[in-house]
Amino acid sequence: MPEQPPALDSVQLGAYFSLMEVAGLLRHAVEQQLREDGDLSYVQFQLLARLALDSPSGSERMTDLADGVVYSRSGLTYQAGLLEKAGLVSRGPSPDDERSVAVTVTDSGRALIAKVIPGHVEIVQQQLFSSLSPSDTRALGELLSPVRDHMRTAPPRSAAARRKR
Repeated sequence: MPEQPPALDSVQLGAYFSLMEVAGLLRHAVEQQLREDGDLSYVQFQLLARLALDSPSGSERMTDLADGVVYSRSGLTYQAGLLEKAGLVSRGPSPDDERSVAVTVTDSGRALIAKVIPGHVEIVQQQLFSSLSPSDTRALGELLSPVRDHMRTAPPRSAAARRKR
């Protein structure tokens, strides 16, 4: 008989459920704002924001984008196609590796991010940070950063073997 994994204690279970509920409620509010202000899904916003705000060149390889936003390669390909059709990104061979595809934010994509960011910041401030003091906010970041870093030590999703059906 296989050995049972250890159960979560009541404190761990409570923390886990609180985290999941907060994440779900925040994501719902953010998704609603993104739809209303920019007709964007959450993952589309993540992709555009990563390219427009985090990438110095405004361009990244599809694989790196998928790993960065924790999304499947096929899902990212679909979303990038929708964004390309809308004129918000362009796709082409990566300058570093012609076998890879690079996604680049367009001027229209940058403009859309600039349009939705104020509402996005307002929702995040209102839903997440308004109930926290500055020291609570710092503590939250200090608690979550090592958890995120630990979870990111696993091989990137793009390197993981695909499941057989």
